[in-house]
Amino acid sequence: MRTIHSLKELRTILRGYRRQGKTIGLVPTMGNLHEGHISLVRKAVESADIVVTSIFVNPMQFGANEDLATYPRTLAEDQEQLEAAGNTLVFAPSAEEIYPEGLAQQTRVVVPEVSDGHCGASRPGHFEGVATVVTMLFNMVQPDLAVFGEKDYQQLAVIRKMVRDLMVPVEILGAPTVREEDGLAKSSRNGYLNEQERAIAPAVYRTLTTTAEKLANGHTDFRALEKEAEQALSEAGLRPDYFNIVNSLTLKPATDGDRDLTLLVAAFLGTTRLIDNLSVSR
Repeated sequence: MRTIHSLKELRTILRGYRRQGKTIGLVPTMGNLHEGHISLVRKAVESADIVVTSIFVNPMQFGANEDLATYPRTLAEDQEQLEAAGNTLVFAPSAEEIYPEGLAQQTRVVVPEVSDGHCGASRPGHFEGVATVVTMLFNMVQPDLAVFGEKDYQQLAVIRKMVRDLMVPVEILGAPTVREEDGLAKSSRNGYLNEQERAIAPAVYRTLTTTAEKLANGHTDFRALEKEAEQALSEAGLRPDYFNIVNSLTLKPATDGDRDLTLLVAAFLGTTRLIDNLSVSR
């Protein structure tokens, strides 16, 4: 496995693989890898001859007062995990390599509607940053396929719409959320939780499953279920950001006619923001 920091070297190496007829898969990450990330790499390894994992803490997708400065950078540990998973290349550029003229002068990609609401409402500009850097990575790597985790459900929906609308020739694969034994979705930000907060955190997934059971039992007052879920999170010791029951495709509020639903949740434990989701069919 090789680690590359410059776009010029990346393109030179990938050009050689393409001449050999190799298919290329991309796994975009911000590093500080855990088993959830590695599951994406394994899926890419199964689907492509060559796998490129990018490690780039993208400043464009962080808002004011978010954790850009403190976000963990663990390149050496990440390299070990990636090599064990069968990754081919690590692309770990600097911010200057990606944004040579600075963020203020950078062309941006905006994905309408699906970026609105949920995390898009709570983190203005976040999905603009995600869509922009992923578009750039697609242009730099020119992969045949790219793998994203379903834990970031809205992000996956944004990427899929962006690819459709811009006719980007990249197949987008979703990979299931990887969880701890107590149900907590694996996330780099789980490392911010202290012992007491970590004990409370599984309430997020419990609330999702409880609400899903109510839907399966015929409850159709979606707005009342959302309020009940937020109350349950509060009583468990979390501070709800949102709990929304949406159409799985459009991410708009669910209506009686919708059959495929997704429960989207974000909540704070101390200063740590946790997100999760669960999809159900009626």
